[in-house]
Amino acid sequence: MDSNRQLWDEASRYLPGGVCSSARMNQGLGHPFYISRAAGSKVYDLEGKEYVDLCLSFGASLVGHAHPQVVEAIDRAVRMGIMCSYENECHSKLARTIAEAVPGIEMLRYSMSGTETTGYAVKLARQYTGRSYVVKFEGHFHGYNDYLAFNYWPEGEAVWPQVTPAAQGMPECLREDIIVLPFNDFERAAELFAARGDEIAAVILEPVNYNSGTILPRPGFLQRLRELTTEHGALLIFDEILSGFRTGPDCIQGAYGVSPDLCTLGKALGAGTPLSVFGGRRDIMEHVAPLGPAQHSGTFNGALIPVMASRAFFEVILEDGFYDELIGRCERFYASIDEIMDRLGFVGRVQGKGARFSFLFGPVAEKETIENYQDLLDNEWGLLRRFFAACLDHGVYIHTMHHHGLSSAHTDEDIARALEGIEAAVRTVMAAGPVPGA
Repeated sequence: MDSNRQLWDEASRYLPGGVCSSARMNQGLGHPFYISRAAGSKVYDLEGKEYVDLCLSFGASLVGHAHPQVVEAIDRAVRMGIMCSYENECHSKLARTIAEAVPGIEMLRYSMSGTETTGYAVKLARQYTGRSYVVKFEGHFHGYNDYLAFNYWPEGEAVWPQVTPAAQGMPECLREDIIVLPFNDFERAAELFAARGDEIAAVILEPVNYNSGTILPRPGFLQRLRELTTEHGALLIFDEILSGFRTGPDCIQGAYGVSPDLCTLGKALGAGTPLSVFGGRRDIMEHVAPLGPAQHSGTFNGALIPVMASRAFFEVILEDGFYDELIGRCERFYASIDEIMDRLGFVGRVQGKGARFSFLFGPVAEKETIENYQDLLDNEWGLLRRFFAACLDHGVYIHTMHHHGLSSAHTDEDIARALEGIEAAVRTVMAAGPVPGA
């Protein structure tokens, strides 16, 4: 780890905080965790030590790092000329594959990041409906476009019903066009639409709120939102940047049987390369230029390398048995972690859905139901950060954030090693005692 500190000191001379993204600061270590390479289910630090990776590029590496089919596809893209800002046959072939897999998509456009695609989806909804207001839910993360960056992870008196910007420098006027509600509270949503339904352009949400602790929708909640938005002529937008492909090729919308009007996909879609899409009903997407007045353009939209990587990604996940094996391994893994904590007498548990999960430590782990962000405010982050750091000591890389995951590259041996490291880390946390002031 000494080389981590040295590299951080050097990087900090040129990069703010020594990182390329604020989320890469490891709160358990107090500095970034630098890796020298990644392969399959593993990452390797600067000294070459191997770790079972449960971060997986924040969810972008669902088929593991450098999957052979993805590498071959990228190599073909390089030999074709690394083309960007040119149209080619790969675009329509991938678009057809996505549209055939994801229920809510008939047409789509490529972009690079979740921040871009959620921003475009909201602008398209406003243009299509001619309305201004957008409803979002507290704790649901939609990137850092100014339209949606409210009440991501507020604290203290800044929580709902306050409407709190998640970043500094945002124009104050944007607060006027956003409405924030608690997740899973259909009664409040119905009251809002009864009073102002003809002003609301869209409702956007993570159908499973992985970004605040894998909070699941209440039974029927998504279906009722679908009915409510349809009744009032508003669009329903599923942000599946993170949740997409965690449960199957049809994403969370397929798992719950609810099709949105628009949705966004990313992270896993590019198999580790920068690719996102927004898409939805044909009549809505036909409002995008050059067919309509809603603008969307960009030099690197649909660049060849990520498009080819994504085509290989689909080849892998559409293989027979892919999800049966992946989800089965995930469920056994989550149950084994819970068993470890029960056996050791530690108050903690896993909250998981498909191939992504969260750790809950302290009294929050004993709650019978968790329905929204404020239910998770008492998650013991002091203990969690200590736990994440201890996992590194025992050969398991878990980044200090709300969600973690498994890939199809993880083997039973990897799972056994991860469980061994997690148990050792829990023992370390228990031996150290409570965190002062946590």
